[in-house]
Amino acid sequence: MSSIHVQAPRIVHLKQTSHPKNHASKEPRMTQRRILVTSALPYANGPIHLGHLVEYIQTDIWVRFQRLQGNDCRYFCADDTHGTAIMISAQKNGISEAEWIARVSEEHQRDFAGFGVEFDHYGSTNSDENKQLCGEFWKSLREADLVVESDVEQLFDVEANTFLADRFVKGTCPKCGRLDQAGDNCECGHTYAPTDLIDPISVHTGSKPEVRTAKHLFVRLEELHEFLEEWSQSGDHLQSETANYLKGHFLNDELRDWDISRPGPYFGFEIPDSPGNFWYVWFDAPIGYIAATKQWCDNTGEDFEKWWKNETTEIHHFIGKDITYFHTLFWPGMLKVANFNLPTKVHIHGFLTVDGKKMAKRDGTFIKGETFLKYLDPEFLRYYYASKLGPKLDDIDLNFEEFIAKVNSDLVGKVVNLASRSAKFLQATGLSKEYPDDGGLFEMAANAGKDIAAAYENCDYNKAMRLILELADRANPFVENAEPWNLKKDVTKADELQDVCTVAVNLFRQIVIFLSPVLPKLAEKAGELFGEPLNSWDQSQTPLVGVPINKFKHMLKRADPKDIEKMTDETKTEFDAANAAEINEDAPAATSGDTDANLLAEPLADEITIEDFVKIDLRIARIVQAEEVAEARKLLKLTVSMGGDNTRQVFAGIKKAYDPAKLVGRLVVIVANLKPRQMKFGLSEGMIAAAGPGGEDVFILSPDDGAEPGQRVH
Repeated sequence: MSSIHVQAPRIVHLKQTSHPKNHASKEPRMTQRRILVTSALPYANGPIHLGHLVEYIQTDIWVRFQRLQGNDCRYFCADDTHGTAIMISAQKNGISEAEWIARVSEEHQRDFAGFGVEFDHYGSTNSDENKQLCGEFWKSLREADLVVESDVEQLFDVEANTFLADRFVKGTCPKCGRLDQAGDNCECGHTYAPTDLIDPISVHTGSKPEVRTAKHLFVRLEELHEFLEEWSQSGDHLQSETANYLKGHFLNDELRDWDISRPGPYFGFEIPDSPGNFWYVWFDAPIGYIAATKQWCDNTGEDFEKWWKNETTEIHHFIGKDITYFHTLFWPGMLKVANFNLPTKVHIHGFLTVDGKKMAKRDGTFIKGETFLKYLDPEFLRYYYASKLGPKLDDIDLNFEEFIAKVNSDLVGKVVNLASRSAKFLQATGLSKEYPDDGGLFEMAANAGKDIAAAYENCDYNKAMRLILELADRANPFVENAEPWNLKKDVTKADELQDVCTVAVNLFRQIVIFLSPVLPKLAEKAGELFGEPLNSWDQSQTPLVGVPINKFKHMLKRADPKDIEKMTDETKTEFDAANAAEINEDAPAATSGDTDANLLAEPLADEITIEDFVKIDLRIARIVQAEEVAEARKLLKLTVSMGGDNTRQVFAGIKKAYDPAKLVGRLVVIVANLKPRQMKFGLSEGMIAAAGPGGEDVFILSPDDGAEPGQRVH
């Protein structure tokens, strides 16, 4: 076989005009910005999962970029700790609410740290500072005559003995008919009161809640309509699609009064001038941003007024699109009335799907951060999310096959490979004293820094990653063509080897600086290689020369598909174990074995062929309405949905076995192609599959969680 040798680029030395350690920018630096950044507060009622991490990684990248630019940027967060769900979780675990939220806070902070998310301060909404600030905001609202009282019909969970917050009610949207929607808003964009839901169900107990009346306090948001319209529709406070959403769904009509209180029992801050009522969690949660800042200021001696009451300070909130309403209407209104800084911008992102579907525990895709950290490098997730996140509200998908290919190809194959193939040849000599001619590669990348920086600033991380990887795609052919591993074999080419490797590691260093907001650990390891931290954007503008290079150490391990499989298997196992525990919690003790009594009582039917079986169309359906038939001894009248507008009326002989109220929302199996039968009480359009001899001993067949209405049973 013959081979073709590609000649390495000619090395011509360029005069170094500045000291190797002097990283002065080619352009004058703008005035340092003072920026306060927050992410939405995670609720203290469960672990951090990969869906949560989209937001915190997105925010952390933006904060790290701002610091790399030399700006004074501070990042604050806290646990959202109030509400009935916290009470119930604490009761179930036999501990106080304070003990429960302390435990969850420790777990949250551990997981955030594991993914390189660094806060200047992480607090809790259940703090003295937050209580004091809530009082300050409340006083301002009272003095502005924006608070009114009214009796409210609210859903009450009898089994849990508590009123239900909006988020703990599920039901059918009263506008579009979508099933399993939240208590205050639907995926279609419609908002409503929980009492407007069709067939509401308590998330806590699965029971049908009662409607009870209690006194509530409201903020008259319509009084702030003019201000909110001007703020949301002008400037760059919101993404255009968010501004348009607010205009179309809310600001074109009169704004509803905002329900700001909840009656006890409730874990939260009692309202000083309304005993027995507590501030609703959505009142004190955003104030938690300010409370966390106050705690940090008290700890560090910083001036609190400078951060929240000085117009030169930028306030940036990062949130998911599901809480747009609260952060773009209620929150700016509260800040305006209380004379605090208004948000400079609210950055809103979409949701996470995994392999094209909603995260699901049974599929092993509802993955906890803690579980991910057992098997995979967290920097891989940071990079993958960055490669997907843009400036709009689009959802992003975590495709594991693409995940493996992307991190291995981009990070290991293109970025780290630049250093691993070159740095070892500089151990004896260090970097060349002058930067060699590299055909314009370094200068081209330095100039690209402007566009990369602009992409980071605009939260267009996808574009930033593309631009950076384009630099790696130009740098790698330089090394491949120069073949330093072959130059090493020829002692007469020692200088050329040094120059080639000086170029290679400088291009690597430059790329890592650009990537450092996304990959802080990789940047730290690269800094150790060069003997200096990579902590300034300006370092990307000037090559490093004339200094020794430390021994190259392994920087990234390739992602292994087997680790993905182990991670999802563990998640499935956890789900199965939890599900089994829930099912068996109240089950009677196991007997010595099953008997054949049921088969003897009702022998097997005659054998049929597969052709006979496929004539029966069994479908998954959801019971959306259930009611007694007064004149019937055995029948319940059920309305079942197979998705969309496809509903059926079915009469089922299960009256003695089931309370109709507890059937609503349950998935069942129906015979969907059974000829309708006109009965005395109405038309029955199918049959519910059930087992048992009858009477009280009837057992409806229900599929596992994850099955969806309309799916066929095969």
